[in-house]
Amino acid sequence: MEDKNKFAVEISSFTSIKEIPGSWKNSDYKALLEKMDYANPDEISEAELKEMCFMSITDYEPAEAAKLVLEYLIEDELTDGQIENLSHQMLTEKLWEENPKLDLHTRFYKATQLLYDAYNGKFPRTEAVQFQVKLTAENPESLSIFEENPEAPIVRILAQGMSDHNLVNRLFGDQLEGTSFEEAKNIIWELKTVDKNANEITFDIVSSAYWLDDIKYADNYEAISHPDILVTEEE
Repeated sequence: MEDKNKFAVEISSFTSIKEIPGSWKNSDYKALLEKMDYANPDEISEAELKEMCFMSITDYEPAEAAKLVLEYLIEDELTDGQIENLSHQMLTEKLWEENPKLDLHTRFYKATQLLYDAYNGKFPRTEAVQFQVKLTAENPESLSIFEENPEAPIVRILAQGMSDHNLVNRLFGDQLEGTSFEEAKNIIWELKTVDKNANEITFDIVSSAYWLDDIKYADNYEAISHPDILVTEEE
């Protein structure tokens, strides 16, 4: 790990959220209504689409509704049998934390959040975090490590602001130290650059509380990081 990629780290804002911003749009509510064979969803006003979608969903038993929503979000990535099993597990399990398929966690979260709201709490309560982190580089050239696949170097920095008992540090020690951290893209659910100048960059991050809630306890700190080494296959 090269000390030249050294950063002063400041968590400039932090909030707990239950819904990933903008994750459900009117087009999604309309598509779900069509999936439930609702007659003429195009005639519903935009202001009423969400409420009408919720009313239609709750005509189903919770597990049946969960299956419909999972089918909509996951499509052909799982078998019918897998979706059937997951639709029952959703009633009691936090799939966005407990399921081994990290690449599906955001969709499990979206599904559960919708169903939790529609059924007034019959599904697990969703918990996510949104925060901004400002990174000030000791060497301005260090900002280049965020130009491609920025999630890996960012998670490496965030891990250093959390205790050794945090799940990221406990489960991904080899990836944090190594040069391949594919899971980082599934730990950081949304990443936006808020501000950037010669030696500073500020990111807005959305993630599961399961992974990054502990960052709220971080004081300003220093961290070093490095990017993944991209391996290109020779043709």
